[in-house]
Amino acid sequence: MRESTRKKFDTLCSRMAATYGVPSVRQQFSVSPTIEQRLQDAIVERSTFLPKINTIPVDDLEGETLLGSATGPVSGRTDTSADKERTPRNVLGLKPYRYKLVQTNTDVYLRYATMDAWSKFPDMGDRYSRYVQERMANDRELVGWHGRSAAADTDLSAFPLMQDVNKGWMQYMRENLPGNILSGGATAGEIRIGAGGDWANLDIAVHDLLQGIPTYMRQNLVALIGTDLIAQEKAALFAVVGGKPTEKALLGNALTTFGGLAWDTPSNFPGRGLVVTSYDNLSVYLQNGSWRRKVEDNPKKDRVEDYNSRNEGYVVETPERFVAVEFDNVKLPDGASGWA
Repeated sequence: MRESTRKKFDTLCSRMAATYGVPSVRQQFSVSPTIEQRLQDAIVERSTFLPKINTIPVDDLEGETLLGSATGPVSGRTDTSADKERTPRNVLGLKPYRYKLVQTNTDVYLRYATMDAWSKFPDMGDRYSRYVQERMANDRELVGWHGRSAAADTDLSAFPLMQDVNKGWMQYMRENLPGNILSGGATAGEIRIGAGGDWANLDIAVHDLLQGIPTYMRQNLVALIGTDLIAQEKAALFAVVGGKPTEKALLGNALTTFGGLAWDTPSNFPGRGLVVTSYDNLSVYLQNGSWRRKVEDNPKKDRVEDYNSRNEGYVVETPERFVAVEFDNVKLPDGASGWA
């Protein structure tokens, strides 16, 4: 890198060390809980979806989930005038559910040429931080929806949606309450949505999934729906209403709810995903004091490397309040009287 760039880089490293309260960021260090929380907040702020759910610091790598919701009525009376006693009820769960955190690395680099190009910007350090934080937020969403395992050695080429980085929310359900994940309909291994299928439209699909959640858990629910399903629903409605402007205007009103629920398409959500739950039922757990970092100048590769690691996991707080379909099994009309 150019000498002027190196001076800016050295200044940036000194400022980072002062911020973190360490002698140097070029030796691996532990991030203090206060700074760690600021980093987590910055990552969440780079997403449109993560601010809607829970990001929870915990002390242990494994344990019982922390939140949840009342899983049954808790009010009543007991006649204590005889021998009967009042019996408290467990308000937070039908059974205990657990979490397990795993180490997650975010190791990135900037080539000297890129740093030279960025050095003209007075906010070079902030620009770099935003770049990394946005990517970490995207990664967290991808793992949350697509993650199936926590491999010792991940392979981005084989699993481009980061399926092997950690177990996400769908996998949490597969392992803890598999009956709430629908994998097939009339045809084994297929869930057909569209005219002539298991569900003729999304209204019926969401309504049926909603029935899988106990009545007393249906507060603040939302339908999370993938872009492929929304596109199919719009196409079917357009085919019915035709091209008249007045009818097109009514189309928007027809898509405000599905099955009586408000709906959303989270970023990085599966295109054929369909989930009924509440935002506050989804959590990311992070271990306090687990963030490690090191910045390294590597002239052998003509780049500066930034190593980060922390322990995190994905949790559905009350699995009974989460019903979904296996998105890989969803089939839509193919336009030739078949399903694809």
